[in-house]
Amino acid sequence: MKGATKEPQENAASNLDAVKIKWFRHHLSIWGTQNLRDFPWRQTCDSYAILVAENLLQKTDAVMVVPIYKAFLLRYPTLENLAKASIDELRELLEALGLFFRAERLQKCARIILEQYGGKIPDSEKQLLELPGIGKYTARAICSQAFSQPLAVLDTNVARILERFFGLQGERVKSRCKILWGAAEIIAPNKEVGKWNLTLLDFGAMVCRAKNPLCNNCPLSAKCNYVQTQRNLESLKKT
Repeated sequence: MKGATKEPQENAASNLDAVKIKWFRHHLSIWGTQNLRDFPWRQTCDSYAILVAENLLQKTDAVMVVPIYKAFLLRYPTLENLAKASIDELRELLEALGLFFRAERLQKCARIILEQYGGKIPDSEKQLLELPGIGKYTARAICSQAFSQPLAVLDTNVARILERFFGLQGERVKSRCKILWGAAEIIAPNKEVGKWNLTLLDFGAMVCRAKNPLCNNCPLSAKCNYVQTQRNLESLKKT
């Protein structure tokens, strides 16, 4: 994938096979065309709406976010509305999502964008990372979904898929693991990376789940390192 950094790629490359990557992309993309979930923030390219969504989605189940996201945009349809909002009302609206500091971060983010960027959401990963509450995953999600930039993402769902399928062993904190970030960048296609990112997220939530993964109904099982390992263990138990 273009734009990927050298060092993490080199760390991951020894465990990645080009033929297997191509097979993985092909079969996962087919799954994605038939199974992507339909959320309201996926129906827009509006950078403000996506900025809001990605903040609300942090450490929160997507289904729970839907009604709050809709209510949020009705009450605060622009950066200006958010910047001038009552912090108590903002906290109350977001209370059900947890992360008590989320309201303050979102409002501070809006004010910085208005003051430093003329009210235009930055389209640079580097600039987004300077905003409060935005880490590498969130910055790249905004860039890929709002600005169609070819930037891969990595969260616990994506990390789990990569570790299982390719037999990678990431560090304990997946979001900071250079090996897994490098693998995510290598594996991502050069086109429609935004859709690819969503496919990985949904596949991890729906099929390659942390508990009780649906390996028997998984389109990747034929070449999955995790599935093969589990089958080998079952065979050993029977002998």
